[in-house]
Amino acid sequence: MRFLGGYPASTLDQVRDLIAQGRLGDYLARRYPERHDVRNDGALYEHAMALKQRYLRNAPLLSKVAYDDRLQVDQRALGTLTAVSRVQGGQLKAKREIRVAALFKDAPADMLQMIVVHELAHLKVREHDKAFYALCEHMLADYHQIEFDTRLYLTWRALDGAAAVTEITPPNT
Repeated sequence: MRFLGGYPASTLDQVRDLIAQGRLGDYLARRYPERHDVRNDGALYEHAMALKQRYLRNAPLLSKVAYDDRLQVDQRALGTLTAVSRVQGGQLKAKREIRVAALFKDAPADMLQMIVVHELAHLKVREHDKAFYALCEHMLADYHQIEFDTRLYLTWRALDGAAAVTEITPPNT
């Protein structure tokens, strides 16, 4: 339950019950049946730039948005925003890059959206404070629920036998 630290005991008990009954994957499949079409770095860049244009027009530009298979989800790095400054001529140029953990290529669409929104919000607000989460909620209405469900998804993937599974399989009906 390493992805669910800080949640109330009653919530964790509900998650444990879903795991014990083998229904966590089914729960996630029902809540998030849609897959996204953002399969490569170019599509991810376009997706992020469309969100930036809609919600953060005056935020600094992004030079790159890419999936990164080196991000360590165990270290809680689902995505990163980095800024690299270089001197070119007499000017200081900053390049900003968003990297998203590669496992989100196969995650539900809302979860990828949540990661991108989170990293875009860091263009305006660096700290994880009230203003940051208000901006995230502005860009993605159910941000907090989707963040929790993403933590459930990561927990489900980390379970024995589920780690090799790349997609949530819908329940048999």
